Formats: sequence, structure tokens, C-alpha cells
Amino acid sequence: MPHYPGGITSKLPRVGTTIFTVMSKLAAEHNAINLGQGFPDFMCSEDLVELVNKYMMKGFNQYAPMPGLMALREIIAEKTEDLYTCKYDPETEITVTAGATQAIYTAIATVIREGDEVIIFEPAYDCYEPAIELCGGKTIYLQLKAPNYTIDWNEVQKVISQRTKMIIINTPHNPTGSIMTASDMLKLEKLTKNTDIVILSDEVYEHIIFDGYEHQSVARFPKLAERSFIVSSFGKTFHTTGWKVGYCCAPKNLMTEFRKVHQFLVFTVNTPIQHALAEFLKKKSNYTKLGSFYQKKRDHFSKLIRGSRFEQLPSFGTYFQLLKYDDISKEKDTDYAVRLIKEAGVASVPVSVFYHKPQDNKVLRFCFAKKEETLERAAEILNKV
Repeated sequence: MPHYPGGITSKLPRVGTTIFTVMSKLAAEHNAINLGQGFPDFMCSEDLVELVNKYMMKGFNQYAPMPGLMALREIIAEKTEDLYTCKYDPETEITVTAGATQAIYTAIATVIREGDEVIIFEPAYDCYEPAIELCGGKTIYLQLKAPNYTIDWNEVQKVISQRTKMIIINTPHNPTGSIMTASDMLKLEKLTKNTDIVILSDEVYEHIIFDGYEHQSVARFPKLAERSFIVSSFGKTFHTTGWKVGYCCAPKNLMTEFRKVHQFLVFTVNTPIQHALAEFLKKKSNYTKLGSFYQKKRDHFSKLIRGSRFEQLPSFGTYFQLLKYDDISKEKDTDYAVRLIKEAGVASVPVSVFYHKPQDNKVLRFCFAKKEETLERAAEILNKV
């Protein structure tokens, strides 16, 4: 375990630089097309940028209220009720956060104490387990079932114990692009009935869902909503990942405790951007058309690489496509991903890094939130591999 001056030891001894940073750095060094890290390479709405500038020029550059600008919380409440028929009180049940990662950490820190157990599903986004560990909790890992990466609820039932304090779900799911169904939510509801288990539902890709499916938010299920933190992200919805603004919805009893932690992590969030988002959200088409927008990109990328030797796994949501390469190479996915950057010039993310113990299924994650010309250049390379 690393030691530092003053006798300090690392609280996260197994954690290094994130895979997204590593692969993006390699991509830059080798001038590779970066389909690894999940961010768009196209501009966000000019109208949204103009709104941010408008509110900056109007002088809205000082602290917003700790829970977030009321106008933004009100429009979030309207949007949530309109989409999922769930009413959240903007005064007491919605908090604007400095991105979804902060909201996730805050929710975990709110609930988890030394020795508490948290169930997560692998492959899992990489911010869950470190937050659990920092709060003294124990992570219980369950694997999603390929090829559609579904949850085996019988396995969940077997690992629930008196120490289980939280279950973290993510739909649409990063990195796999899978989605949870209404049946999944009802099974989760049944399993947690008459328990004190809290649900943390990571729904940052809520508007990026394909093929006519509807997003099954926890908010649609009253008995789940009453025990859940729901986290979403304006960065994913409006192509502004660098702005780091998200939000959390939860019933008053949970949100009261959430805000106690939130105020000492970040206190409050970027004021002019909150004003801009509050106005931008009034036009529903600014987010309701996002699924069809990204489905076109998914389908375009899929068609472009249809002649390659990669096997495409189903993508029902998010802006990620998993490609299986076992017909091309038997290398570990971490090694093959690096070679693909250095020799072919395309960056991806190896899916094994989303497991606590690497499960090398010869699968890479590619981000298709890119301009058409970027996808076309990448596909041309992948077709020659």
C-alpha cells in the first residue's frame, strides 16, 4: 500500500488513472480517432451557448442557492412528471449537482457507513466502487448476463442480507448499451419490499434509448421511487459533458440528508448555466428528439462496419457500441485496444476494466457520439482490421 509523508496511506490503493484518461492520452499521442472516451466531437446547441452568455452578461455570476436555482428545479420537476408521472417537490426533493458523478458520490456518502454492503452489476461504470470504498462500505459484485447484459434477479436475492444498504442500477447502461425493462423494475420492487435498502438509479442516458423502447425510470414505480435517488446529467443530454451539471431527485427524507453532504462537497453549481438550462428546457424538443438523433448515429456506424470482422453486440441505449473481436485476435482486450490505437489509429475502451476482476470476453466499447465524417474514417479503418 502506498505511503506518503506524515504516515498517510492511500485510501484507494488499487485505483490508478481512469481508463478513459489513459486511452484518450494514447489516442492523442498516436493521432488516433478517439472513439474511446464518451464525449461528442460536435458542437452543442448554439441557442444554449447564447443563453449562457446572456445570463453571464446580465450579471448572474455569483452563488446560486445551495440546492440549485429554483427555476431549474421547477422545470426538472415538470419534465419528470411529464415523462414518468412522478411528482417531485422542487423545494425539497430536487438538487442540482456538479455533474452526475458528484451526485452519485453524494448519494453513496449519504447512506453508506462502515461495513454496509452495496450491490452493483458488472460491467459497472467506474465511479461506483471507489465511492463505496471511501465511505467504508463493501461492494457486492454481480455479473450481467451476456449477450444482452441482463440481471439475474435470483442471484440478487441470494446476496441480499441484513447488511445490504444500497443497490445501484444503471439504465440505459454504460458500458454495454443494455436497458432495464418494466419487469426488471417490478422484480427490484418486490425484492426490496419491507427492507431499508436504498436504490441509487444512474439514469444519465435517460433520453438516449432506441428502437421504440421507453426508458423505465425508477420514477415510474412509486414503491421504488420512495426509496430511490435518481441521478441524471445535462452533459449527456445537451452534448456539454465539460460543463459538469446534473441533478438528483429523491423523496424528502432522503434528499434532506443528501443536501447535508452536498453543501460541503460543492455547496452550489455554476449559476449562469443553471439559468440557461432552465430556459432551454422549456422547449421539450430540445431533449425528446435525442433518442432518434443518436439512433441514426448508431445505425450509421453499424452499417458502416457491417463488412468488418467485428461482431456487433446489441445497443439499446446510450451512445456506445460493443464490438467483439475474438475472430480477429486472441489477445487480452487491454492489449488489443492499445494495439488498435498504435497500429490502426482508432481508440476504444476494453470492457474488462469495468469488472473488479477482469473478465476478458474480447469486447471493446466504441463511442458513436461523433460527427458522421469521424465515424466514417473510423469505420474505414476497422473494416481493414
